[in-house]
Amino acid sequence: MAKSIVFQSARIFDGESETLKTGLNVVVEGALIREITDRPLTAEEEAVDCGGRVLMPGLIDAHVHVYAAGLNLGRVVQSPMSYLAHFAAQFLHSSLDRGFTTVRDVGGADVGIASAIRDGLLDRVPRLFYGGRVLSQTGGHGDFRPGDHALDAGHYCGCSCHCDQFAVIADGADAVRKAAREELRRGAAHIKIMGSGGVASPTDPLDRCQYSDEEIRAAVEEADRAGSYVAAHCHPKEAVRRAAALGVKSIEHATLIDPETAEFVAEKGSFAVPTMATIAALVEEGGKLGLPAASMEKLKRVGDRGLASLEIMKEAGVRMGFGTDLLGSLHVRQSTEFTLRAQVLPAIDVLRSACSVNAELLGQAGMLGSIRAGAAADLLVVDGNPLEDISILATGGDRLSVIMSEGRFHKRAI
Repeated sequence: MAKSIVFQSARIFDGESETLKTGLNVVVEGALIREITDRPLTAEEEAVDCGGRVLMPGLIDAHVHVYAAGLNLGRVVQSPMSYLAHFAAQFLHSSLDRGFTTVRDVGGADVGIASAIRDGLLDRVPRLFYGGRVLSQTGGHGDFRPGDHALDAGHYCGCSCHCDQFAVIADGADAVRKAAREELRRGAAHIKIMGSGGVASPTDPLDRCQYSDEEIRAAVEEADRAGSYVAAHCHPKEAVRRAAALGVKSIEHATLIDPETAEFVAEKGSFAVPTMATIAALVEEGGKLGLPAASMEKLKRVGDRGLASLEIMKEAGVRMGFGTDLLGSLHVRQSTEFTLRAQVLPAIDVLRSACSVNAELLGQAGMLGSIRAGAAADLLVVDGNPLEDISILATGGDRLSVIMSEGRFHKRAI
């Protein structure tokens, strides 16, 4: 029988508190934290001497696309699935290298990759929550066909809607309802809809709402009936407000939100998941990496509004999760989300977003993003104090002496 592992001589950030705890040992048994105690070690326990370093929960990224192998999604959806699967494996492995022990895929990841992880075919990767294919109206943000695309081209799913690896195009409340049921049947942890235009799609205006109230209600009703929830891509304030009003739990981006809308979102109890890393990355590198000209033009609309949206939502008391939304080779910038947010938010807010807030969003409060008895043994030992200098977490894992995922060491340098 394997020994219990005891982290000692650590300063503990529990995922929530502003004060680091000292003088306590964190005992790991199997995949869980068994206890937090001040008792001495026993002969049956293996010590990990943290030497005064900070021990904290594994990080959670609540907005990734593991199959998004490039910036031109119109081309990506035409790629062989075997290629996308290899890209996803690399993406997931490197995410764990950066300390992300849990990720939520909000468009693309499916039962296939989840099964490969479950069966051990894909090892040393984060825990994955996936929503399957996104639901989009014709010509919406999930419709990556160019405007001159042939009418009869493409694939059709079981609900007779055009689909690819990332999206199902479903028009009308009945079609949305059936498409949502199909993704839930395939194990989706949530349903993702496109509530507004976006940067990466070729034919839809960025600042316009998408889907009717009836269509959004259908998705929310089906998710709720299955014990799940809806996440909605929304940039303009009008789309954000509609999503919150209609029962959407997780509002992605919220880039063009205003104070009045932020107060409404807070009142309704919806979460927002801003994604600063992708905005900064696309502004700097999008053009040379193949982001279409139409998308680069749209990007100008949101490029200078992202940080302001964080301040607005902070002031209104919106619960903000942590997401990155990086495409293709840009996923190496995943850790930059910390320093981008820290330009306008206190370090404790950013850390909570990546730990306890994201855990609550995922319905995993007390299990993930937390150091407490009974929680998952997803743990990081950090060289330095991220509460004082959050840039320590922005170096891509270089300052992490230990990365433990579900009680197993992914990295151990002490």
